[in-house]
Amino acid sequence: MNIGFIGLGIMGKPMAGHLIAGGHTAYLYSRSGVAKELLDAGGKSCTSPAEVAKNADVIFTMVPDTPDVEKVLFGKDGVAAGLAPGKLVVDMSSISPIETKKFAARINEQKCDYVDAPVSGGEVGARNAALTIMCGGTEAAFNRVKPLLELMGKNITLVGGNGDGQTCKVANQIIVALTIEAVGEALLFASKAGADPAKVRQALMGGFANSRILEVHGERMVKRTFNPGFRIELHQKDLNLALSGARALGVSLPNTATAQELFNSCVAHGGAGWDHSAMVRALEMMANHDVAKAE
Repeated sequence: MNIGFIGLGIMGKPMAGHLIAGGHTAYLYSRSGVAKELLDAGGKSCTSPAEVAKNADVIFTMVPDTPDVEKVLFGKDGVAAGLAPGKLVVDMSSISPIETKKFAARINEQKCDYVDAPVSGGEVGARNAALTIMCGGTEAAFNRVKPLLELMGKNITLVGGNGDGQTCKVANQIIVALTIEAVGEALLFASKAGADPAKVRQALMGGFANSRILEVHGERMVKRTFNPGFRIELHQKDLNLALSGARALGVSLPNTATAQELFNSCVAHGGAGWDHSAMVRALEMMANHDVAKAE
């Protein structure tokens, strides 16, 4: 199949690589240029999103935020300018569910299908083709793209109509943020009390408190490895979607708001680009104690 992929950053580059490895012809676009390894694997560099869309039957987008998706789709030389009836646009970015519904309607007006398919699993999941993918769209469009999604992920679910995939991703990001905060508090408490946080983490991983976040991000907290990963500024964006959506729905999300304030503290200390596991540093600053000192 001729596929297109727009956005080749930390997540997008390995995802596009899996599609190429699956035997598909990939037309690629990135503002910063297409990585040599993708070109060497057979990828074809394009000069605009419109050129990608003209050449591909299924077009994937993986960019940071809602305005970026809108620009890629509908800006000058955007995807919409290269579409023909019957093509399929799949947005794998994490963006506003409300705007996603609007984008889908505009693509549908061109007699093309639209699936929102945000992912969870971070850089490790992208590299290992083990992402969780949450989809919104028609069943027919989902079935059409599912074989391609299976090259990038393991747990692939059609949640509902357009926008529902993004809603699911916002819910995911609430859980992830609050669990990072809980793991950070627990390891900080243990360390301040004099216990070895690495051994506390090891013990907890055998019990009911175990989670992927305790496993992966707990290790980051102990080893002080806060290079992304998934940047705090991107998780802030996702929690902004949660909190603005909650206001619109008349729902209170008090712990989500607290997690966002901890991220805000990290950013105030120069941490916008830290991995989101570095939320623990905000807790450490309040305690005047680090979970573990760097060796």
